[in-house]
Amino acid sequence: MGKRPIVRRRGRGGIFSAPTHRRVESVSYPGLTEAQDGKAVTAVVTELLHESGRGAPLARMSLEKGKEFYVPAPEGLSLNRKISIGESTVEVGNILPLRSIPEGTIVCNIERRPGEGAAIARSSGAYATLVSHSPRGAELKLPSMKSIYLDEKCRAMIGVVAGGGRTEKPFLKAGLKMTFMRARGRRWPRVKGTSMIAASHPHGGGRHRHEGKPTTVSRNAPPGRKVGLIAARQTGRASKSRGIRRESS
Repeated sequence: MGKRPIVRRRGRGGIFSAPTHRRVESVSYPGLTEAQDGKAVTAVVTELLHESGRGAPLARMSLEKGKEFYVPAPEGLSLNRKISIGESTVEVGNILPLRSIPEGTIVCNIERRPGEGAAIARSSGAYATLVSHSPRGAELKLPSMKSIYLDEKCRAMIGVVAGGGRTEKPFLKAGLKMTFMRARGRRWPRVKGTSMIAASHPHGGGRHRHEGKPTTVSRNAPPGRKVGLIAARQTGRASKSRGIRRESS
């Protein structure tokens, strides 16, 4: 007997689950009433550390009252560096509301909603550009080149997230790729179903590496059969004549 299909083995847990016990802490911004009232609050960078499964380094910030929070470190941030949270100067590492940031500034670790915490542009080398201030809100150009409008009260950090260019270096060895995928809880390597035997995959078997049956499958198919194009509305390229009704002469 062969192995069960991957879609079925993932339900067992453990083998494809992310090692969350090695995570440091969730990324967030502190909820400070002083910063909301317009007063700047000072925080100090106490440690720069690595988190398993995250490409950017994490910076541990300590506030004056002893409270700590974590945030992806921007380029140029160093230990014992003091940053300001709230209405302050536009410097690398400072956390300001979008209404206080001038147009054309590069920001990262942006909140999607006021008080939510860093949610946008927080991967290694990521940043967004503040394009303009409008009645709809602050217009931001995301790393995907898409523009969105956010509330002016949302906070963002000045600068670019450190670790840029990390993906430009190839893995070179399969063992390094395996370690990377295991840290993120991803299934790897990915093998085509047609390359397997019939006992290991519904698409397996046959001499000519052909499925031999439709690759579309129902949404309600059981685990083990639910492989391929799941609940596909159509396959292949759309016909030019699709949706055009010919008029009868």
